[in-house]
Amino acid sequence: MTIRPQRGLEKIQTYVPGKPIREVEREYGAQDIVKLASNENPFGVSPKALAAMRGALTDAYLYPDGASYDLRSALAKHFGFALNQVTVGNGADDVILHVSMAYLDEGDEVVTSRSSFPIYDIYTHAMRAILVKTPLAAGHRIDLEAMARAITPKTKLLFVCNPNNPTGTISTKGELDRFLASVPDRVLVILDEAYAEMVDSDEFPDGLAYVREGRENILVLRTFSKVYGLAGVRLGYAFGHPKTIAPLFKVKPAFTVNVLAQAAGIAALEDEEFVRFTVDENRKGRRYLCEAFDRLRIEHAESHANFVLIRIGPKAADVQRALLRRGIIVRPCVAYDLPDFLRVSIGKAEQNERLVTALAELLAKR
Repeated sequence: MTIRPQRGLEKIQTYVPGKPIREVEREYGAQDIVKLASNENPFGVSPKALAAMRGALTDAYLYPDGASYDLRSALAKHFGFALNQVTVGNGADDVILHVSMAYLDEGDEVVTSRSSFPIYDIYTHAMRAILVKTPLAAGHRIDLEAMARAITPKTKLLFVCNPNNPTGTISTKGELDRFLASVPDRVLVILDEAYAEMVDSDEFPDGLAYVREGRENILVLRTFSKVYGLAGVRLGYAFGHPKTIAPLFKVKPAFTVNVLAQAAGIAALEDEEFVRFTVDENRKGRRYLCEAFDRLRIEHAESHANFVLIRIGPKAADVQRALLRRGIIVRPCVAYDLPDFLRVSIGKAEQNERLVTALAELLAKR
């Protein structure tokens, strides 16, 4: 007899993150490596969060507060919610797992975009639910109308990544309002706003406003990984109606957020100066890269995040490997059903310039 894994795993394609710097050093012998693959904050950790983590090291021998009371209280106060409207996790993808475990039964349907965060797919399959994926609209934008048409009596969850990863495009407030008006109350819509702080558009909707209206079928997901520079600590959070949040606590592991992460999150919320600096520098870097791609005649999506999606063509994988040999890590987009594209994180000015120079040289040889 053979011990068999549960059948949901048969459909899962393992999530492959951006290559770590040490791996590239081992494989390519490269030095002075620039990582522009994982949408990390190139300016490091919030100084206040770093100081808080150092102060919390002496408590590392203790189990963390399983309810994350102080952290959740800080989030509730910062964003204007009640404590029972907030949940936290070991990264935003951990909260996605909690949502999937709490709400999905075998045979339920989950609607998402064909080119969006692959974690939605993985946890849907792990729960043996049915994944329904809709194509992108023009301009590499999520097609909310197609998502609305995909809803059936079996639909339980619907993921809208805004700004979308890997395209960086946004769904506007008008579009989202019309979409939500067409979604049945029995369908839980998860608005994944991991990159919301980076958006510089008057048309971008504040997902939290829908929660404040008392809607029970809206859950807004955010993270400390990007603008606060805490990707390595792993800390995500979500807001929703108390009735919607409550089931998540039944499936959440007892100590999902560690002592350092809880201390870091509380302090990071107070570091407004670091957030402003990061957002301003990201805006400059995004403008520089998009203008450079225009000069090089590289098609790119209209980004509102801390990365830019660029179309290289059938040789995108070759260009990605050539960049690795030069010590520059970018993200291939095969897993996002965009094999002709690369996703480029926005780095510091000198890192962006190095990338543009390398791309210009490589594309000139084609």
